Amino acid sequence: MPLDPAIAAFLAQEAGIKPASLAELRVRTDAELIAMQAPPEAIGCIREFPPDGSDLAPPVPIRAYWPGDPEIRPVPAIVFAHGGGWCLGSLDAYDTPCRSLAKATGCVVFSVDYRLAPEHPFPVPLDDVYAALRWVADHAAMLAIDEERLVVAGDSAGGNLAAAAALIARDRAGPKIAHQLHFYPALDIDLDTPSYREFAEGYYLTREVMRFCWETYVGRLTENVSVYAAPGRADVAALPSATVLICEFDPLRTEAESYVQKLKQSGIPVKIVLLEGLIHACLHMTGLTSAANALFTKSKKELREVLSIG
Repeated sequence: MPLDPAIAAFLAQEAGIKPASLAELRVRTDAELIAMQAPPEAIGCIREFPPDGSDLAPPVPIRAYWPGDPEIRPVPAIVFAHGGGWCLGSLDAYDTPCRSLAKATGCVVFSVDYRLAPEHPFPVPLDDVYAALRWVADHAAMLAIDEERLVVAGDSAGGNLAAAAALIARDRAGPKIAHQLHFYPALDIDLDTPSYREFAEGYYLTREVMRFCWETYVGRLTENVSVYAAPGRADVAALPSATVLICEFDPLRTEAESYVQKLKQSGIPVKIVLLEGLIHACLHMTGLTSAANALFTKSKKELREVLSIG
């Protein structure tokens, strides 16, 4: 399928201005992502869970989105790690997408405010996401969620963190994860895959941006990188079932497809969903094109089937 016309027009007018500092890049990136989004959907309830030092508080800030009445219990839950190359992104930039994900799937979405590289390189962001996953599972009764229907999810670098958190949960015997949901995840340090060669420039996310992000997260790229940093290289036996949504015009497409094949070869139930005509970061592009809503409608279909949501 050809590139979505609205996306093509967006790419044609990209300014390509380089910020002077990482701090400026963080501010500008959040603003750009929010500007691409459709107006936020109304949902049942939003709650902030700050790490205030109490026994019931999470280890890192978490913002939770209830799709309907929070008194209706128990409901399935998604622990969500945002994208941004491990060094960008915020709860505010992902507020509208998390509302839409909760509304579409019928799940409570717990958006994790993990610490960012380079101030906090690997494994700190992953440790934060895993700790948040553990906290949600351990406090399922307090949060009125169904601990048997717990999903770990993320987009791009957040998909990396979600996949790696699933590995840690397997290797440390918990918590139990019912399903993985990944949106165009970054899973391997190989920057010379077929999709990188085809979409290295001109499709929003570039090879050089990904090189910068990887080096910010793990330092120099070497073949002995930890599988918890590059989960596409891990042994995937005994992982939870998965749904992987990939964009047609995305340099990360090949590594996601390879991950799906590894899961299949290990006997893990997995579904790959192609988002036709779309590019990396389309989670945010609902204000640019209605085609971006496919990410949410397809997530709804897959999760409601996997988790038996009425």
